[in-house]
Amino acid sequence: MQPFKTHTGIAASLERVNVDTDAIVPKQFLRKIEKTGFGKHLFHEWRYLDYEGTKENPDFVLNQEPYRKATVLLTRDNFGCGSSREHAPWALADFGFKVIIAPSFADIFYNNCVKNGILLAQLKSGEVDELFQYAAKNRGATITADLPSQRVTAGGKKYVFPIDAFNKECLLKGLDSIGWTMQFNDTIVEYEQKIQSKHPWLIRK
Repeated sequence: MQPFKTHTGIAASLERVNVDTDAIVPKQFLRKIEKTGFGKHLFHEWRYLDYEGTKENPDFVLNQEPYRKATVLLTRDNFGCGSSREHAPWALADFGFKVIIAPSFADIFYNNCVKNGILLAQLKSGEVDELFQYAAKNRGATITADLPSQRVTAGGKKYVFPIDAFNKECLLKGLDSIGWTMQFNDTIVEYEQKIQSKHPWLIRK
């Protein structure tokens, strides 16, 4: 996982509330265990007019230029609700999204995104309204998210977003749960050696 500090990218607007994980990546595509390859299935039922995904819906934002290369997603309340499937952030990351901005997110989805290097910036509803208006008036406009200062910048305006200190540190260092644990590998090994020395009968040979 790459460390996240600052990102500037084209912002795509998804004017929908309660977008669940099945809408983000439908269940029929969850047959792989790798994290890659899900980007083509992102928002499948909205992006395509056919089940096979061969006919693009021209009205959907990600099928329009320059939003095919969007890396910042603007959306509405309760984004990522539904199941706990980690495939949803896998699909968003594989498509290229680095930042998602909304008034609220589903808790499990939020944590899954942090573990996959995606920054979720939670702003007030009125602030998100302003960003939607900015993106609508300036086609292909970029938005910057700065994690160290916890600020989103667009059109000369700055917005502050909250983030848990632990999640912030993980993103800044590029650490998922395993990576965080491996920071303490020496301590873990030392503890295991002590246990083996004091209680050898607990260790299966």
